[in-house]
Amino acid sequence: MDNFGRGRSSRASAYNQRNRNSQRRGQDGPRRSSRPRGRGAWLLHVDMSHERPSRWAVIMGLFLVVLALGVARLVDYDIVNAETYRSRADEYRLTTQALYAKRGTIYDRNGNVLAMSVECQNVCARPALVEDKDKTAERLAELLGMEKTEVSQLLSSESPFVYIKRQVDQDVADQIEELGLAGIELEQAMKRVYPYGNLASQVIGVVNTENEGLTGIELQYDDVLTGENGSVVREHALDGGALAGGAYEETPARDGTDIVLTIDVNVQQAAEEALATAVKSSEAETGSVIVVDPTSGEILAACSNPTYDPSDLANASSSDMNLRVVTDAYEPGSTFKVLTTSMALESGVLTGSSKIEVPARVKVGDDYVSDDDGRGETMSMTLREILRRSSNAGAALVGEAVGADDFADYLTAFGIGSSTGIDFPGEVTGMVTAREDYTGASVGAMSFGQAISIPPVQLARAVAAVANGGVANTPHFLMAKGGESVDWSDGATEIMSADTASQVADMMQTVVDEGTGRSAAIDGYDVAGKTGTGERVDQDGGYQQGLYMSSFIGFAPTEDAQVLAYVCLDGTPYHGGDFAAPAFKTIAEQALKTLNVAPTRSSSASTD
Repeated sequence: MDNFGRGRSSRASAYNQRNRNSQRRGQDGPRRSSRPRGRGAWLLHVDMSHERPSRWAVIMGLFLVVLALGVARLVDYDIVNAETYRSRADEYRLTTQALYAKRGTIYDRNGNVLAMSVECQNVCARPALVEDKDKTAERLAELLGMEKTEVSQLLSSESPFVYIKRQVDQDVADQIEELGLAGIELEQAMKRVYPYGNLASQVIGVVNTENEGLTGIELQYDDVLTGENGSVVREHALDGGALAGGAYEETPARDGTDIVLTIDVNVQQAAEEALATAVKSSEAETGSVIVVDPTSGEILAACSNPTYDPSDLANASSSDMNLRVVTDAYEPGSTFKVLTTSMALESGVLTGSSKIEVPARVKVGDDYVSDDDGRGETMSMTLREILRRSSNAGAALVGEAVGADDFADYLTAFGIGSSTGIDFPGEVTGMVTAREDYTGASVGAMSFGQAISIPPVQLARAVAAVANGGVANTPHFLMAKGGESVDWSDGATEIMSADTASQVADMMQTVVDEGTGRSAAIDGYDVAGKTGTGERVDQDGGYQQGLYMSSFIGFAPTEDAQVLAYVCLDGTPYHGGDFAAPAFKTIAEQALKTLNVAPTRSSSASTD
């Protein structure tokens, strides 16, 4: 019994113990099924116990990635590339219209307007708003002088805004406005006008449609003449139309500065007319003139022929727009003998009374130089006679007397081969042989203006020193800007003594009174001058046959010169005095009258 009782008691105790353990597991952990389970079922239960935490981790990870991308995108929009995105948005919703500044007016020395800016209109279109493109194109083409196909193409553009034609006269713009064409707008603009037409066009120059200087004084003083454009910014709808209550911002334009040139319209007109006549009568290819006040360097007139119309650039030749006295270089010919004579007197190797035995021809290098008078015998000549006769042989001997070293030094001192400092774009310095490259023919040839190529403005500056007591001034166009006079006195340079200048000037007067320059004489005035005939260099080397550079340079009055003029005719049949000297007379006569220069001799004493 005892053993039996103990057995039951033990089993009961074991059962009760399992039951208590089961209750504790129900409180503290997952409860097992009372049904028996296999090994595989237990393993499946264990794997599923880890599934829920893994899903949450994935979901949270994806959420964080998306959040990070969003933050990065916001940083890109608002910080890193904010300006770029803002600009792109503005392109679609904002329209900027320029308010063009009024470019400074250009006056001549007497207050005459040479170039000025006036208001005009740009004709614009918003293609998306044009209702009847065919009819609109037809009407615009008729008023604007354009082809209908061209206008139609512009009106069919995918761009929200296009220009049909810029700088349209106000009266034409008014007619367009009266039509009330849908999608067509007018934009305020400025354009350049020239009250004197093509007078001084090569000096003044031109501007582009944006009012930027392209040539001449317009380019040289572009920073002075140009103002600062303003703008109007408007907000518009997607179709290009104005947005009521949209953004609007206006920045006013600032006008440019006015300038006054040394040009005198009366002298300029006389120069252009006389040059045109000379070019035609001489059958020259081109011609140039520069008129200078030798006491100051002020340029009273400058021009080239052929010329052009600044209001019709479509038919203008680029070469005709050049002011050749500055941009082109030529062999000066016998006009250069003025400087050769100055060298001889300044160096002291010869005096005004020195006699030189001048053969009928002189060997210069491997060639012989002879005079045009056809004489066969040797003549004894002074410097005055060499200039009066324009003796090439005599000039070559004078150059040899000066010597190669001094000759080269005087070229430099006289500014030959160097910039004059003229306030004009495109100045060339020419081609002048350096001393170390001289050959046996260099000095002799250059002495009478051959084997040397320079722009006319260089010779004009040097000869102006002869007219001005030996002092050369910087040739210039600008007299005043913004109401303030411009001082050019720093450019004054003494390049020869007053005594040398006086002697040479007197010799040049003999050329006009008795020599090759008689047709340059002006009734009532002492005139000093020198003719020149330079040969034209052939592209293949050597010189062209039958075509010459004919010229005349002179000043008046001789002892107190107020006007110097240099006339160049390129491509003439022969002698400079035959064509250039009469043109000089016409121009200088008008200049003396315009400047109110008193006569220096009685009419009866002047030479016909």
